[in-house]
Amino acid sequence: MEFTATCPKGVEPLLAAEMVSLGATGVRETRAAVSFSGPLEAGYRACLWSRLASRVLLTITEFPAVDSDELYAGVAAVPWEHHVRADGTIAIDAVGTTPQLTHTGFIARRVKDAIVDRIREREGRRPSVDLARPDVRVNVRLYKGRASVSIDLAGDPLHERGYRATGKQAQAPLKENLAAAVLVRAGWPGIAEQGGALLDPMCGSGTLLIEGALMAGDQAPGLLGPRWGFEGWLGHDEALWASLVAEADDRAEAGRAALPLIVGWDVDPEAVALARACVARAGLRGHISVQQRDVGAFEPPAGAACGLVVANPPYGVRLGAEEDLRELYARLGTALSERFSGWRAVVLTSERDLARATGLRSSSAYTLFNGAIEVKAYVFDVSPAIVRAPVRAAATPPSPGAEMVANRLRKNLRRLGRWARREGVTCFRVYDADLPEYAAAIDLYETVSGERYAHVAEYAPPRQIDPARAEQHLRELLGVIPDVLGVSPQHVAVKVRQRQRGRSQYERLEARGEFLEVAEGSVRLLVNLWDYLDTGLFLDHRPVRSRLAEAARGMRFCNLFAYTGAASVHAAAGGAATTTTVDMSSTYLGWARRSMALNGFVEGTAHRFVRADALSWLPQERMRVERGVVPPYDLVFCDPPTFSTSKTMKERTFDVQRDHVPLLEDAASLLAPRGLLIFSTNLRSFHMDAEALVGLEVRDITAETIPFDFARTPKVHRCFEIRVR
Repeated sequence: MEFTATCPKGVEPLLAAEMVSLGATGVRETRAAVSFSGPLEAGYRACLWSRLASRVLLTITEFPAVDSDELYAGVAAVPWEHHVRADGTIAIDAVGTTPQLTHTGFIARRVKDAIVDRIREREGRRPSVDLARPDVRVNVRLYKGRASVSIDLAGDPLHERGYRATGKQAQAPLKENLAAAVLVRAGWPGIAEQGGALLDPMCGSGTLLIEGALMAGDQAPGLLGPRWGFEGWLGHDEALWASLVAEADDRAEAGRAALPLIVGWDVDPEAVALARACVARAGLRGHISVQQRDVGAFEPPAGAACGLVVANPPYGVRLGAEEDLRELYARLGTALSERFSGWRAVVLTSERDLARATGLRSSSAYTLFNGAIEVKAYVFDVSPAIVRAPVRAAATPPSPGAEMVANRLRKNLRRLGRWARREGVTCFRVYDADLPEYAAAIDLYETVSGERYAHVAEYAPPRQIDPARAEQHLRELLGVIPDVLGVSPQHVAVKVRQRQRGRSQYERLEARGEFLEVAEGSVRLLVNLWDYLDTGLFLDHRPVRSRLAEAARGMRFCNLFAYTGAASVHAAAGGAATTTTVDMSSTYLGWARRSMALNGFVEGTAHRFVRADALSWLPQERMRVERGVVPPYDLVFCDPPTFSTSKTMKERTFDVQRDHVPLLEDAASLLAPRGLLIFSTNLRSFHMDAEALVGLEVRDITAETIPFDFARTPKVHRCFEIRVR
């Protein structure tokens, strides 16, 4: 069967991805719609599960329709007696025109006449018209002299979930499917998977909160719908539909038990009452909290360490005076920057200047339509203000806390130092928040010239620790590092979370351009301890890189999401016949070239560097392999980000849990017979869907790839070997 799912403009790529995830085939984007193929079940699943579609149409026929007679004849040729009862009811929705058919009301009447005339000729009776609650709603679309006639399976618009409370509506309500699109664009499904909270400081009737809860709780939005367009259709398969609803009920019950923290606020008490009523109608009372509070006073609630803040503030075309709105957006931005370090935020507005008034820099902006109003969803990563901190000598005598953490460092260094010397490891983790109140990771780096450096990265302290106390603990930790670890204070790189604005002892991260040459096994690599949040070398991947080097001899090697190319260096040193290093960042590719050259491997036919989004590059490379333009690869390493919304990815989002199956299928398609794909991810809650990887053998090698210095944090990454069966 052929289907069309309609949607608001701007949502087409998201809806296409959603249809693929629901099992549809032949998915194709069109203007404000997506077409797809499949059995009747595909249409039913779209009705039940789509969060983004407005309607789901089952195509019955298409034909030329230049004038009224052609339109009538084409519709009358359809066996309508198989679709609607002779004593049933119909309604006709007409869209589009031709030069001779310019009035949609006339088009609808002509289609109605063709349907009832045919049924009357065969049955002796004819359906009547019911515009409000018909048994069958027929959709006819005219475009470029052709007509497409469909059965509307949804009946009522899918965005009308059924939870909107009656009575006063919040001002400028957001359609439910547009709210879902905003949440998808912001990456909420991935954030929820990791246990992040969802907060809305201007929640109105609570639409964003409810849609977020339905997503996080794996609840089909169609479960809330009271009636469907296919219920009076003669082609309806009641048993199939009942089985799909039962499956959705089971998933919803399991999902509600694991919902993350979801909280909304609004300054208007009537809006708060309305939102609570909508939450109750959605069956989510007790799962979503709504409180009265001004936007300037909202803050992370207890138990919410990170997550997504989503807001649909008023914007000038609908509500509010310009200056009042600027002040509102400024207060929202201040609250986010001061209290939500490390969170993501998305703000929906039609005015670019209002988005700028937040004082935040958006990482991406997506055009959507709230009715006829063009709006943008501005996504902000309210990143922790990572800055440099000074290293001072420890107080004499040291405080009890400083002595305690110093003793732990000495103990770790003795134990790990013996192991490192025995294994020839020169860069390793020596401390990882062993004492939770001293929340930092400390890595030691010894250069090829024998100089020792320390890299300190502060974690968010436990919520029960007072911020002032946490800062004191950090000062104590930094004070003992030089003496205990034998590192010059000038060789300690410290990255901490900004405490307050204007604290002069903290410096912004600015490029020093200082690279250190370190050894890892037989290769040399470049690290930078100061200019970036990461140093350029993931120490927990040390065994993975060694594994790649051992497997690479004589092989064609491909490094996807390559970062600074350390895996490529190891593969080349292991005797790889060729290496291909793929990353979006020109900075990281330049870094990779330098590290490769440091080991005598120069860019050329044997060693390629490709600046590209790996997700887009993979299908292109697969086509080149299939056409024989390039030979297949024998060894592929894939270490993607947990989540990405990079603009370079052409406005797509990537979530490693949601998207790992198609990613790995694409990566495995590059493999030669008996080739090997090694996949790694840092998502601690990651679940490998091995059953969905048809034709691939998957082996979990995580335990074999956790190095000794990360034994206390064995969930630092997950790693798998994948081969074609």
